[in-house]
Amino acid sequence: MDTGDTAWMLTSAALVLLMTPGLAFFYGGMVRSKGVLNMMMMSLGAMGVVGVLWVLVGYSTAFGPDIGGGLLGGPFEFFGLEGLLGPDARTGTVPTTVFAAFQAMFAIIAVALVSGAVADRARFGPWLLFAALWALVAYFPVAHWVFDPTGWIVRGLRAVDFAGGTAVHVNAGAAGLALALVLGRRVGWPRDRPKPHNLPLVVLGAGLLWFGWFGFNAGSAVAANTTAGVTFVNTLVATSAAVLAWLAAERVRDGRATTLGAASGVVAGLVAITPACSAVTPVGAIAIGAVTGALCALAVGLKYRFGFDDALDVVGVHLVGGLSGTVLIGLFADPRAPAGVAGLFHGGGVDQLWRQVVGASAVLAYSFVVSLALGHLVKSLVGFRVDEEAEITGIDEAEHAETAYEFGLRGGTPLKGATGHEAGHGDHQAVHAGRGESGA
Repeated sequence: MDTGDTAWMLTSAALVLLMTPGLAFFYGGMVRSKGVLNMMMMSLGAMGVVGVLWVLVGYSTAFGPDIGGGLLGGPFEFFGLEGLLGPDARTGTVPTTVFAAFQAMFAIIAVALVSGAVADRARFGPWLLFAALWALVAYFPVAHWVFDPTGWIVRGLRAVDFAGGTAVHVNAGAAGLALALVLGRRVGWPRDRPKPHNLPLVVLGAGLLWFGWFGFNAGSAVAANTTAGVTFVNTLVATSAAVLAWLAAERVRDGRATTLGAASGVVAGLVAITPACSAVTPVGAIAIGAVTGALCALAVGLKYRFGFDDALDVVGVHLVGGLSGTVLIGLFADPRAPAGVAGLFHGGGVDQLWRQVVGASAVLAYSFVVSLALGHLVKSLVGFRVDEEAEITGIDEAEHAETAYEFGLRGGTPLKGATGHEAGHGDHQAVHAGRGESGA
């Protein structure tokens, strides 16, 4: 047992948990003002559902003794983390409970990521049911494939995915696409394209995600060592490059660079470097970030071309970014990096490239099919989508009996002591509310 490694892993676990509230801010700022609470609640709900399931059966399914040829761990082998609480239960140089806690945060945010694809139209209760089913059937088994030493992608295929480009981002992105197809388009889309109601919230969320992602990637070293240092630096520079590439793509395409583009570039770069951070040098990380940043900036327009309403670009950023980062390992992997594999540009030929393509494609196909089936199951059992009236007037009121913003009004009258500006702003909001419109 190493106390330094243990301290780093406890810190990393806390950093990764912070990413889910960060995602709630990021997603919440991107939707209309009358749907921000529902959007944030979907992330908070994922924390509740997946946190419990992970301790009961999730850890055991992902990291229990293999019972299916690299496909599945024994779901009840460590039920409730049974047998892992004593001083002899170790993973590497840290207590297994610490490793289990760290991996729990991955499961939580993977589920929360899916919610962005169905913003403004999913009922909260059915979402929690889907989150539970998807974690059990999709995330926990795929985590076994990718993270457990006996998983078929790790041991059999020998594809590199250091921190979850496939298990988290391709997995969630494919699920988001499937769920968007199950729920259908928002009312008025694509004719009406709601703008983000609060860009400062989006930037705050992106900042918290970047901050927490250092724990996500560097913590995956499961030690305070050289690998953690390399992945930390690569996480920084790949994300920086992706921001610049996204802004450049916007400038060329639209004539201006946007705040939303910068925040989205942050997330695209983080997604891309997640699988690759142990396999490339910092120069390779810059290349992966730049390529993926530009690619995702273009990919977010695919939903208009193909007609699927991926509200917050889960497909364009997480699916495309995860695929890009995973596949580009086959080109940019440098044997001098901790993973010790060589890509095409460093004398490795196409050997690592085809392994990366097969691993990413397998997760994409499995997650899409399973998510499509689960989405239809929930839809048929309890209904999944809010009715049209609730969607138009506001999903926050319909699902939670709350509104995010109260501008100095109580029963239609300005609050005592409110300034003229505050009262006027409240009147403006009341006019919009009376017309059933967003304040955005």
